[in-house]
Amino acid sequence: MRIATWNINGVKARLDTLLGWLAAVRPDVALLQETKSPDDAFPTAPFEDLGYNLALHGQKGFNGVAILSKLPLEDVTRGLPGDPDDDQCRFIEAVISVGRGAAIRVASLYLPNGNPLGSDKFDYKLAWTERLESLIRDRLRLEEALVLGGDYNIIPEPRDARFPENWSADALFRPQPRMQWRRLLSLGLTDAVRAAAPLSDLYTFWDYQAGAWQKNNGIRIDHFLLSPQAADRMVGVSIDKGIRAAEKPSDHVPVILELEA
Repeated sequence: MRIATWNINGVKARLDTLLGWLAAVRPDVALLQETKSPDDAFPTAPFEDLGYNLALHGQKGFNGVAILSKLPLEDVTRGLPGDPDDDQCRFIEAVISVGRGAAIRVASLYLPNGNPLGSDKFDYKLAWTERLESLIRDRLRLEEALVLGGDYNIIPEPRDARFPENWSADALFRPQPRMQWRRLLSLGLTDAVRAAAPLSDLYTFWDYQAGAWQKNNGIRIDHFLLSPQAADRMVGVSIDKGIRAAEKPSDHVPVILELEA
């Protein structure tokens, strides 16, 4: 089973690129972030033509997450629990039946960026991640295969940035979010990319500015976290770096997780 996560940075702006990639790579499930489209304006038809069922949680102009699945989606949850006043569309979860009574719970998530430091946005980032930790604790009690894919907006370690010193004053690399990341791992989750390829020079984001792509000045902020039941089924992980060179690309690239069916 092939599950991909990709911050597409505007589904309408990257529609042709996304559709072409889906047709070529054919993931069974695609988790999208930053769709930047309300649900009633999402271009569903071309994805349905490729055989995907869709679960959407979007808003106009920013944020927005989606799950595309070749298999039926059940038990869809829109929005991260824990704050009824939070109206930002950053989390969607669903259960996918994979046959023989087995199922996988998947989530597409888009953590807050948190910049600038010292602002309400940084406080929101920390509070959102605390709510995510609470939800994961609850989900792990179910003892099921759980796949949490998305743009976490956290650079976990210095080796996850080409020039970590350039990010020392950025919310993505501050001690508090990195500590929260370690707390998530301490729950028993597996960082799929690091489990498969414990090397440096593994990036998923290159800024549009200052020739970052051409200089390979990247960071790793798009992650898969797996419950023990999902990690036991992991076959491999890859980062589709080449799509960053496409015409009018997203500044993120897809990460692809392979699980035993």
